[in-house]
Amino acid sequence: MKIGVVGASGYAGGELLRLLASHPHFEVTAITAHSNAGEQITSVHPQLQSYAGKKFSAFAPNDFASCELIFLALPHGESAKVISQLPATAKIVDLGADYRLESAEAWATYYGGDYAGAWTYGLADIEPFKSLISKSTKVANPGCYATSIALGAAPASEIADMTDVVVVAASGTTGAGRSAKINLIASEIAGSLTSYKFGGVHQHTPEIEQALTKVSGVDAKICFTPILAPMPRGILSTITAKLTKKISTEQAHALYSSYFAKSQFVTVLPLGVMPKTAALTGSNHVQIQVAVDEHTSRLVISVAIDNLGKGAAAQAIQNANLMCGLDEAAGLNFDGLGV
Repeated sequence: MKIGVVGASGYAGGELLRLLASHPHFEVTAITAHSNAGEQITSVHPQLQSYAGKKFSAFAPNDFASCELIFLALPHGESAKVISQLPATAKIVDLGADYRLESAEAWATYYGGDYAGAWTYGLADIEPFKSLISKSTKVANPGCYATSIALGAAPASEIADMTDVVVVAASGTTGAGRSAKINLIASEIAGSLTSYKFGGVHQHTPEIEQALTKVSGVDAKICFTPILAPMPRGILSTITAKLTKKISTEQAHALYSSYFAKSQFVTVLPLGVMPKTAALTGSNHVQIQVAVDEHTSRLVISVAIDNLGKGAAAQAIQNANLMCGLDEAAGLNFDGLGV
């Protein structure tokens, strides 16, 4: 299949190119990057030697005329501007936020600007999303925080109160994008942790609540505090929720293990083994651990992912595989790098 990538100069776009280079069924034929048009791909992504000699193009609709599948890796608000210029028959996965939210009011509150509508939500490892993705031609890839938190909290809907979920999650700096910002330079980040978008205002909040509401059937509410961590990539989320029934750690672990038993990418680790971000770098895998805090009768869940892999490019390819009727693990069946 001929593939196009719009916005390939960013971190997620570069990770898409890396993974697509070895995909058994996809051939990248159109690669655009507005601000880097005309530059060698390897000048921006020196790790991508499989693209040596190729350049980023400026966006031109004709370049995508023969593409059967297109990935959009653009900042929020930009994907909706180019959709009408792409082939109507092409399958599209949007890594941005433009089509994630079903509520125009939530879009106005957390993003602002024109509301573009909603596509099928691409949380590929759980239902009801997986079945819908397989039948869709347009899919909105989840946000990185949303992926880790929604996957971690989804099984808890059977045993915990989804109307009062508390989350603290730390992310690597690539989650903030590639544009230069003073607060992201090495001197500011190294050896330090800091919260940001403090007080429940992070834009992934309504997305997570929307996903958990669909899974649980109740109006889910989360209190989410993000933390900027001094590492390039990875997310570690700690989720807690008040238990609605008495359950042991072993029983909670068995419930989670059963819930994800058929997933090719979500691993519930053996009791006593904790998720680790470095173990997942470069992969589409998820690690989860659970425990019951008997003192407060709360379920505690730890989730680790790679924000550029499972949180962006790798999950986008997983979604594309499902949309195209392929094995969802095609081009993704490899482990994380570790340390």
